[in-house]
Amino acid sequence: MALPSINPTNTESWKKLQEHFKTIKDVHMKDLFAQDKDRANKFTIKWDDFYVDFSKNRITEETFKYLLELANNVKLKEAIKSQFSGEIINQTEGRAVLHTALRAPKTAEFNVDGVNVIPEVYQVKEKIEAFTNEVINGDRKGYTGKAFTDVVNIGIGGSDLGPAMVVEALQYYKNHLTTHFVSNVDGDHVNEVIKKLNPETTLFVIVSKTFTTQETLSNANTIKEWFLKSANEEAIAKQFVAVSTNIESVKSFGIDENNIFPMWDWVGGRFSLWSAVGLSISLAVGYNNFDSLLKGANKMDEHFKNEDFDTNIPVVLALLSVWYNNFFNAESEAIIGYSQYLNQFATYLQQGIMESNGKSIDRNGNPIDYETGTLIWGEPGTNSQHAFFQLIHQGTKLIPADFIGFKESLHGNQDHQDKLISNFLAQTEALLNGKTEDEVVAEGTRSDIIPFKVFKGNKPTNTLFINKLTPESLGKLIAMYEHKIFVQGIIWNIFSYDQFGVELGKQLASKILQEFNNSAVSNHDSSTSNLLSYYKSKS
Repeated sequence: MALPSINPTNTESWKKLQEHFKTIKDVHMKDLFAQDKDRANKFTIKWDDFYVDFSKNRITEETFKYLLELANNVKLKEAIKSQFSGEIINQTEGRAVLHTALRAPKTAEFNVDGVNVIPEVYQVKEKIEAFTNEVINGDRKGYTGKAFTDVVNIGIGGSDLGPAMVVEALQYYKNHLTTHFVSNVDGDHVNEVIKKLNPETTLFVIVSKTFTTQETLSNANTIKEWFLKSANEEAIAKQFVAVSTNIESVKSFGIDENNIFPMWDWVGGRFSLWSAVGLSISLAVGYNNFDSLLKGANKMDEHFKNEDFDTNIPVVLALLSVWYNNFFNAESEAIIGYSQYLNQFATYLQQGIMESNGKSIDRNGNPIDYETGTLIWGEPGTNSQHAFFQLIHQGTKLIPADFIGFKESLHGNQDHQDKLISNFLAQTEALLNGKTEDEVVAEGTRSDIIPFKVFKGNKPTNTLFINKLTPESLGKLIAMYEHKIFVQGIIWNIFSYDQFGVELGKQLASKILQEFNNSAVSNHDSSTSNLLSYYKSKS
């Protein structure tokens, strides 16, 4: 069974939202709060250790009703069932989409082509656990008999961004191993990393499904050449492991077949950190913490699959995003984590969200005449308050923002935490209320400066308050955004799980690289031809 293919703009609920938008577009949220003292409670979801307040949005109960009707009109419930049952919902590539199976309990059943994949998933998890424990405990050693001190993850895209983000976010839980990430084909990147390493005590994890990705293989071969300056070919089997499906190419590289961790084509790269792609996470924080990350994601999966839409966190967040994107013409969303540990979180979500939903053809193969996808950006608070918040507060663009905060700090400095959370709460209040001209005057502001200090407010935010940053709560948070992506894709009637837009630039890069190597010149536009000539004349 294919996903439903319903143009959202043809639904009754979309038409109701269009009419409703005309009446609400200029309403100030301050007035909505003044009119309804219970507004915050009506638009808050409390689930597990998550407290999600979406009351600071430009919506009324009527808006919310129509948005929920939209979810039903596009048959979201049926689509969710299709995903979790292993149907081929990535229709353009002929694949199921089952990253949720990677974090399911052992008793679960996820069928692909009539076969339950859970036993195979758990075989790989057991292999990850055993390998992780051997490395951390010092039982598995390098080629000179020394225990490992460093781990280098070599990958790009989903084989880098997810593990790198999680390792950064869970730094507090890290063990004695130091984890590094090499991704960019820029040679300066890989050389900066390896100059700090001891080849005898470094474990290299090459992550590439096909073992043909240009960036990953270039970096892996550069590291291999560096490694072989102090070791022989046989040592590669002790020092390098791979996460890949291309067994023969991995073995040709010199990696022991026992040190190959499999991948599956029903897991997209940007959703793969839950698989053996997360080996570097397991090594960095220990398998038990990696397993807790998976269990947290599974809890969010169950919430998403079973909860009614009006209290379903990913569904509500996706509907709000569609409301701003398609009716207010808001092009971007900011994601602000009030924790330095979430330093790479927005960067990670950029791939997940924009690679998934940056599409202009609907599921019927027709061009789309409405907006899809959102631009994602953000930095941790409070740093971002001293950077781009000026644009959100007083700029001409409407930028909905998610604020993510934790009640407890990890190191326990209450003074710092109180200051952090006071900013976290103050910013959403300031974005809601703004500052009126009367308030500016009351501050004794010079008359010619008054207009510059007025804030209109009415800037929408979601506040996600989580008890504490743990592996489990991080798993829930990541899975929440994954499911939000899915819901948006269903509403926009697009395929969220292919990424053909990534391929064209790669193909042209290969062509240009051949020109460097054999001095042949292909037909290019005049700009590209001039730039090629300029590059070739650099020496």
